[in-house]
Amino acid sequence: MNRSGPHRRTRRATAALAAALVLTGAAGCSAKAGGGGEDKPAEGGVTTGTGVTATAIRLGALTDMTGVYASLGKSVTQAQQLWIKQANASGGICGRRLELTVRDHGYDPQKALAGYTELEPQVLGFAQFIGSPFVAAVKDRVEGQDKGLVVPQAWSASLLGSASIRTIGATYDIETVNAVGYLLDQKRIASGDRIGHVYFEGDYGENALAGAKHAAGKAGLTIVEQKIKPTDNDMSAQVAALKQAGVKAVVVSAGPKQAASLVGVAAAGGWNVPVVGNNSAFAPQLLATPAGAALQKDYYVAASSLPIGDPAPGPAALAAAYKAEYPDAGLDNGVVAGYTAAAVYGEALKKACADKDLTRAGVGKALLGLKSYDGGFGITHDFSDPKAPSTRQSVIMKPDAQVPGGLKVVKEAAVAPAAQDYTPAG
Repeated sequence: MNRSGPHRRTRRATAALAAALVLTGAAGCSAKAGGGGEDKPAEGGVTTGTGVTATAIRLGALTDMTGVYASLGKSVTQAQQLWIKQANASGGICGRRLELTVRDHGYDPQKALAGYTELEPQVLGFAQFIGSPFVAAVKDRVEGQDKGLVVPQAWSASLLGSASIRTIGATYDIETVNAVGYLLDQKRIASGDRIGHVYFEGDYGENALAGAKHAAGKAGLTIVEQKIKPTDNDMSAQVAALKQAGVKAVVVSAGPKQAASLVGVAAAGGWNVPVVGNNSAFAPQLLATPAGAALQKDYYVAASSLPIGDPAPGPAALAAAYKAEYPDAGLDNGVVAGYTAAAVYGEALKKACADKDLTRAGVGKALLGLKSYDGGFGITHDFSDPKAPSTRQSVIMKPDAQVPGGLKVVKEAAVAPAAQDYTPAG
């Protein structure tokens, strides 16, 4: 596989990232209350507002460390704390230290909404918000009165169109089109085949289903649906139904536990079909479970970045810095997602500072100026249009227990033909 092209394109960005990742300094995590109040002029002519003082920029993180995405939430949060530490070690932004206030909602809707209500008056915005349904639940508040920039770890197309809620990467529907496109490229499925789709009820799964239906329509495939709840961990019934339906492949738009159960149950029953999952449907801890061998055989994951174990300079530098900071922590793609979200937020803050407007409106406007952002992870992002995803590209990966983070690239960043002119189902 020739991997020189994307790496040449990201050489400058990855070199800068590698240099930044060797910085050390005091941690910038804080749980202080109080924001900057009404927008007001400050020293140096920089206008400030809620979450910004003369000495600090306060950001929030609404994460899941105890629920269905606990492993992801821990990695995302620690990666963001690492970025905060590095930013502060290099002098902060706009002469201010960065602070990150974290709340664990455990993937509970009531706790997620309570966490947002608590932190919103205290912070400039949110560098993390896990859970598409929860972000969607506060969308009207964010857009209508709050206006704080939210960078969620959620990729539903329903979040597109907002100047204040900005996802990083392809939306679930486009990601699913790219995943199905990979199976078509590899001739694992063909026109006339049936493919199964196991998906969470709600925003995430149903957006992914829209993508699967679009890809199926373009390729002459038939979708066999299996809708599940986040609390459904045993996929035996779903596997039995899909096997009886004669599907030739399965898409899973759920959590890591559901993906492992599906693949493991299928293998145990001697049912051998390829399975592709969205970026949220894998955790490297699965490789140490009884399903580990089956996952490494014929399971694939789509995402909008190179994996943390990739040898490219960006992932390699981040992996080294993360392990140095958290020697007992495992590596997974949550590290890349969290670090990238914080870094993008940082770029918006720097631009807002240069524009002398560190208000919520100023930061949101500054993000629109990032038209070709390359953080060193294989994909360039364009944030100039809130109605469009920052990219349509996906990297296709396969689990491998020998690789740090448990994933290796089998197809570099690309856009499936069916995704080229597809309109996300917002």
